[in-house]
Amino acid sequence: MSLLAVEALSRNFAGLRAVSEVSFCVEEGSITALIGPNGAGKTTCFNLIAGALKPSSGRVIFAGEDVTGLPPEALCLRGIGRTFQIVRPMPELTVLENAMVGAFARESRLAAAEAVAREALSRVGLLPKAGMPAAQLTLPDRKMLEVARALATRPRLLLLDEVMAGLRAGEAGAIVESLRAVNAAGVTILMIEHVMRVVMALARHIVVLHHGEKIADGTPEEVTRDPAVIRSYLGERGAA
Repeated sequence: MSLLAVEALSRNFAGLRAVSEVSFCVEEGSITALIGPNGAGKTTCFNLIAGALKPSSGRVIFAGEDVTGLPPEALCLRGIGRTFQIVRPMPELTVLENAMVGAFARESRLAAAEAVAREALSRVGLLPKAGMPAAQLTLPDRKMLEVARALATRPRLLLLDEVMAGLRAGEAGAIVESLRAVNAAGVTILMIEHVMRVVMALARHIVVLHHGEKIADGTPEEVTRDPAVIRSYLGERGAA
């Protein structure tokens, strides 16, 4: 069953068509990857789904409801959480307090928000560092704090924007395991990712964009054999 359906989604910027008639589905319980070269329209597509941008045309259907053009806060309450490629924790707050910011999306009581935040930190391995100032975290831990803050909103669908960017192979491997655990606990994931070994390790389904258009949509095996994908993306990057 599809949790998310993107239907003929398009977005224009002053005559430039950044996303053009893109359609795909994300099945509930799955991990789906959105890949493509720089400038392919991936982040614009994410922003349309998450409500940061309004589409020029097309629809976004979430859990059977047309949520096209709703603001991020309304989508968050419906169950769509997201992270950002550039992580910006509040450095003067502790790790726990940063995660509680996400929890307050649904919880008004301090004790309840703290309990939700602690659970989110536990799921990404950061609970032992709950009392540490966020400014002292390493880059991998800052990435996972971003995920924890999104998880604290209790999403059904988690949008991950290049969580692995800037990480070494060993660091990325640890995050892969954390994301598998998050997914196994019932959170559906849609991720933008450039590191193909991570995509192949996590994704059950891949959507490929190029110049704002969808050029492939299928299993990892199908997509990596597609001539258009090899020509426009994998041929440039290989399986790095």
